[in-house]
Amino acid sequence: MVRLAVASATLLVVSKAYACTGPAVNQATVDLIAGFEGFSADVYDDPTGNPTIGYGHLCQLTGCSEIPYSIPLSEADGKSLLADDVISPQDCITTQTAASVTLNANQYGALVSWAYNVGCGNSGSSSLITRLNNGEDPQTVIAEELPLWNKSGGEVLPGLVRRRAAEVDLANTATSDPALPAGC
Repeated sequence: MVRLAVASATLLVVSKAYACTGPAVNQATVDLIAGFEGFSADVYDDPTGNPTIGYGHLCQLTGCSEIPYSIPLSEADGKSLLADDVISPQDCITTQTAASVTLNANQYGALVSWAYNVGCGNSGSSSLITRLNNGEDPQTVIAEELPLWNKSGGEVLPGLVRRRAAEVDLANTATSDPALPAGC
């Protein structure tokens, strides 16, 4: 009976974590992501050969047929697609960081931009998230860890070097707007 209670409590905690929705990012974050992803009304191959459209939306199906917008995309539809796409990395950063991690809106936005770019699996298994969860200072962790994520296929890409620097700059921009913990 004790095992069942422990298993039920564990399941409740796990399902609560997955049910947590990350707070919306601020406009500075949206602008950063859009600026680095760039806009394409038509499907193109990104630097690693993945079919992409809009502001960095990775296509899941041939011709990006999963998106609910006609192609070529209008910029308005591209921004709507970006708003939908940013939800997953918001949720990832929120659920991957411990409840004890406190981030302001710009620090959170920098991490969401990074997760948008590298994927939730990579952010979740990173030393960056581990260090935050171990109680290290977010400013220090972000400044030391984000620049390390500058490669694709083992090769340093100048665009990723610039993006990581911009994310660090965003994280270093003072704001009193809170983001995490989200209270989930």
